[in-house]
Amino acid sequence: MEIILPQLGLFFWTTVLFLIFFVLLRRYAWKPILSALNKREEDIANSLAEAKKARDEMAKLKADNEALLRQAQEERKKILIEAEEMGKQIVSKAKTDAAEAASKEMEKARQQIEAEKRSALAEIKQTAASLAIEVAEKVLRKKLEDKNEQEALAQKLIGELSQN
Repeated sequence: MEIILPQLGLFFWTTVLFLIFFVLLRRYAWKPILSALNKREEDIANSLAEAKKARDEMAKLKADNEALLRQAQEERKKILIEAEEMGKQIVSKAKTDAAEAASKEMEKARQQIEAEKRSALAEIKQTAASLAIEVAEKVLRKKLEDKNEQEALAQKLIGELSQN
């Protein structure tokens, strides 16, 4: 039964040793352990705050990147639309210019053909008139012996040809 019942001396020395050990631990070990635990707690709290801050910054950067991407896509669409419109305008202007140039060339060709036609007709009339005069002169020479009558008739025929 001695094992179960504590003796007064053993109880006293156990209590004294426990108090000495408690004072020593409190004085030399407790403060460093608590300060280490407090420092660790602060480090964990700082790390969590920094992680939250980094997460918020990443979310903000992601939102900014998405906004920039949408803006870039809109600008790309605008540029493509403007390029397409400009291409259509260039093609339209080229067609208009080509049509105008063709029209001018056609008009110039018509005028040139008309001038050549008039020149050829004038030349044909002149040739026909001179041939007619020669033929008439030969015919009239045989019929008309008088030179004055021949000249009067020739002048009359030339006047008629000029009117035509």
